[in-house]
Amino acid sequence: MKEKVQKILEIWHKHFSDESKQYSEFEPSDIEYFVGCLLYNHFAFSKALHTMKTMDLSYDFLSECGSEYDEVLAIISTIKFEDELEKLEFLREYIRESKEKYTASELYLLNRLEYHIEALAKRYYEGVEVEHIDFQNPLLRK
Repeated sequence: MKEKVQKILEIWHKHFSDESKQYSEFEPSDIEYFVGCLLYNHFAFSKALHTMKTMDLSYDFLSECGSEYDEVLAIISTIKFEDELEKLEFLREYIRESKEKYTASELYLLNRLEYHIEALAKRYYEGVEVEHIDFQNPLLRK
């Protein structure tokens, strides 16, 4: 599975290495973030918040990702796991490895994705069903 994701990353890093294809505020880490979102959408986690069953990709990214998008989706469709915990752990590892490639200032989107995935993992491992969404900033909690 990792080889398939690596192929996807190679496709889009090569595509976006051409500066004319980069949208405003493009960061190379955006690629890892959007691949993470595509994986999340593909895995269709049952314990995802009802408002977060899928993650939208930004228009900027979609409008510039080129014809490679279809190739990437075809690869993603071949990534299969037996159960949701395997999917979850694969995505968590993907995010951890992706974050190692970038500096702290480049991790905004990957940190957002990680925060969401870790909350999802907590629901799986604690057997919690979602009843409401808590929009409090976790850094401000005591």
